[in-house]
Amino acid sequence: MGGLTAAGAVLVALVLALGIVRGAIAYAHHRGMLDQPGQRRSHVVPTARGGGLGIVIAFLLTGPWCLATMPAAWGVAVAMAMALATVMVAGIGWWDDHRSLPVLPRLGVQLAACALFAGAALVGGAHSWWWFPVLVLAGAWSINLHNFMDGIDGLLAQQAIFVGAGFALLGYAAGQFALSVSVACLVAGTFGFWCFNRPRASIFMGDVGSGTMGFLLFAFTLLLWEADWRTLWPALTLNSSFVMDATLTLGNRYIKGRRWYAPHREHLYQWLVRSGMSHAQGGACYLIWNLAIAAPLAVLSWNCPDWGVTITAMTYIAAGAAWMLGKRRCLWRIKHKAIHVTT
Repeated sequence: MGGLTAAGAVLVALVLALGIVRGAIAYAHHRGMLDQPGQRRSHVVPTARGGGLGIVIAFLLTGPWCLATMPAAWGVAVAMAMALATVMVAGIGWWDDHRSLPVLPRLGVQLAACALFAGAALVGGAHSWWWFPVLVLAGAWSINLHNFMDGIDGLLAQQAIFVGAGFALLGYAAGQFALSVSVACLVAGTFGFWCFNRPRASIFMGDVGSGTMGFLLFAFTLLLWEADWRTLWPALTLNSSFVMDATLTLGNRYIKGRRWYAPHREHLYQWLVRSGMSHAQGGACYLIWNLAIAAPLAVLSWNCPDWGVTITAMTYIAAGAAWMLGKRRCLWRIKHKAIHVTT
């Protein structure tokens, strides 16, 4: 019966997301919520935004309920904290999608949401409260990291499906059925959105979706860590491409004295498109890394937990090297194209 209920919850999340995202497209066109092409954007036609609302609602109506009621449940307090924090992050993102907000109010709400959930997860948990400030900052970074990485068709949704599927398998392997099904609901809702966001996209995720996705991936990473410390390193390994792309890009901008939070086109996925790749080809580069490098090393880390830190560190070093080589290759291609045009 538990399996049938879980399958039903996942199916409901998928159907809800498909219907809500379709409605969000009509709403965005009616309200003029369109991202216009520009020098700092990677798309070429006006495109609706705010489709992440479908993921948010689909998850809120299924994920917390599964977390609180399925076998190996986490309890009502944790589920409610996850739901409320999700509403906070999604709400400020939805507001920003309608009317651009200053950085500080957005960051304040994000920090409060992460503090709420981290506190609920640590109560009665296996880890010390000394971790609380670290977790709050990590959650806020995850929210903004995934927001920064939402720049070409299908990329963030593809990444969330991959990482979420990995989290669901880790949860199941660790005996956390409720957590596993809750993540699966997120994956199903994201897939429903991806059907409209794959190249060429009919709608973008918007801050309502990208920020919430960053929060939920952080939240599930925290729960996996609380449930079984062995899951932390494979969980971090799965998201290595996004973490290194965002961290190195923004670190490079900071070192050069640029506003790291300002709109730009300096992430690797943006350089791939600028060098002549399509959005689908750029997304395929990340998918190849995920399937050929991140997934096998995550499996190895789970099976060899004493080597988890080393394996994760090696994965991130390799991702950093791939980022540098990829950027150099893109710059070479752009320069070569410019020379070819002038001659």
